[in-house]
Amino acid sequence: MISPIDFIFHIDKYLEILISNYGNFVYVFLFLIIFMETGFVFTPFLPGDSLLFVAGAFSSTNVLNIYFLVLLLSAAAILGDTVNYWMGNFLGEKFFSRFIKQEHLDKTKNFFKQHGKKTIVLARFVPIVRTFAPFVAGIGKMSYPLFLLYNIIGGIAWAGIFLFAGYFFGNISFIKENLSVVILIIIFISLIPIVIEKMRSRKVFK
Repeated sequence: MISPIDFIFHIDKYLEILISNYGNFVYVFLFLIIFMETGFVFTPFLPGDSLLFVAGAFSSTNVLNIYFLVLLLSAAAILGDTVNYWMGNFLGEKFFSRFIKQEHLDKTKNFFKQHGKKTIVLARFVPIVRTFAPFVAGIGKMSYPLFLLYNIIGGIAWAGIFLFAGYFFGNISFIKENLSVVILIIIFISLIPIVIEKMRSRKVFK
């Protein structure tokens, strides 16, 4: 059985196997992973940034179509956030408090307080916060047309940046030979905002 950690750090190998065995069905797989990572508060552990980067790298060899990927995975991200928003809007915090950690919700609420409406865009680039931001927006009854605007901007920006980063840099020999290390770096960089926020909350930074 494949462990989540092994899958995250060897996405390139598993994606290659999927492409070899199932061809274009891999597009469905990618859509579902991005949709689930952004659409359900139960699945913040799924790979987002690294999966987009690796998919972009594969598209540089014409195995996948980069333009179709940008459209497809932007749509997955936007649809995922939309579902998450309405779950928060209809079901609310009390329903989910028994299933998810309160600290994740509190962290996202603080992120909202600091960055306002643009949190919907900025949160796309912060793991865990990315999953909970639309949920909290729904709980807070944020205007849906306004949420949708920022959702579309954030979804396209997030998917496009990481896909094209993989497309242009993922096939460089050094990066290709050390992709597991690159994935680790991507994860590390994406966690920096959370670490800084944690340190600030402990008054390490004034």
